[in-house]
Amino acid sequence: MNKSELVAAVAAEAGLTKVQAQKAVEATVNAISGALKNGEKVQLVGFGTFSVVEKAAHEGVNPATGAKIQIPAKKVAKFKAGAGLAL
Repeated sequence: MNKSELVAAVAAEAGLTKVQAQKAVEATVNAISGALKNGEKVQLVGFGTFSVVEKAAHEGVNPATGAKIQIPAKKVAKFKAGAGLAL
């Protein structure tokens, strides 16, 4: 499912127009992104938890040349599914 399909599904489920649903989806994504950028955790009970983890710097290999390269430390988003998100 891509973003436009998600907007259509939200519009159908909530009885909104696609324009209203798109604003709602974008607002939700922006709120989650903003919280993660501030180092906060976002918990949606029954769905899951978004958080930020720090990956340590490490050495990797360039697959084209086989040369060793240094990969810098970075922060990445992580999602842990909640119990209510059973497939």
